[in-house]
Amino acid sequence: MAKKLSSKDLVPIGEMARRTGLSVSAIRFYEDKGLVEPVRTGGNQRRFLRSDIRRLSFILIAQQLGLTLGEIDEVMRGLPHGRTPNARDWRAISAKIRDRIDSRIRELERTRDRLDGCIGCGCLSLEKCAIYNPDDRLGEKGPGPRQVLED
Repeated sequence: MAKKLSSKDLVPIGEMARRTGLSVSAIRFYEDKGLVEPVRTGGNQRRFLRSDIRRLSFILIAQQLGLTLGEIDEVMRGLPHGRTPNARDWRAISAKIRDRIDSRIRELERTRDRLDGCIGCGCLSLEKCAIYNPDDRLGEKGPGPRQVLED
């Protein structure tokens, strides 16, 4: 049997904005993407479950980690609807994105380490660089900062 929600369980969109630091329009955007699902009152006003504060916070964190909205949606499908996610639910989400986070850390470390050497010599030209790009070999592979961003 589903628990009947009381007004204490539901939060208006303005309060969600205040609690999460998001704008009302951002919360509506995430709603449009299906990442949060408000309850509608008899007057058709949005009310969110208190647990949606955690969901929106997770979205913000995941975006800062470089996850796309599609990836966030995929992992959030594992969260329960109609009840507050518990520690086990969040551990499952964490396990799903751990490899992505570890990959991002390796990418950032590689970029940091290569960026110092690439810009540090002073030539500022991968076309002329005899150390990292002799005979402009990277130009043959295509556009972009390939030496810095690729494995």
